[in-house]
Amino acid sequence: MVDKKTCSLIDSEAGIEYEIKVKGLLKEHWSEWMGGLNITHDSQGNSLLIGVVPDQAALHGILAQIRDLGLTLISITPQDIDDEKLDEYTERNS
Repeated sequence: MVDKKTCSLIDSEAGIEYEIKVKGLLKEHWSEWMGGLNITHDSQGNSLLIGVVPDQAALHGILAQIRDLGLTLISITPQDIDDEKLDEYTERNS
């Protein structure tokens, strides 16, 4: 079931910005393979994949790649997206 907050984040042109948290330290060179998501790490030794995902098919593709690497998925959190983040994503992926 999709809640109202999630529906309000959906923008057919921009996609949705997500924060995907996985257990363990994923090196930054995986960023391009993970749809261009930025990879950072938290203080608990987890990896955060953050960026705009254009649609549900792309999100499922990223989740399949996480599975294929044998990573443990901790959470997927949609974020609010602003124009600056959208411009950064567009430049990086064009």
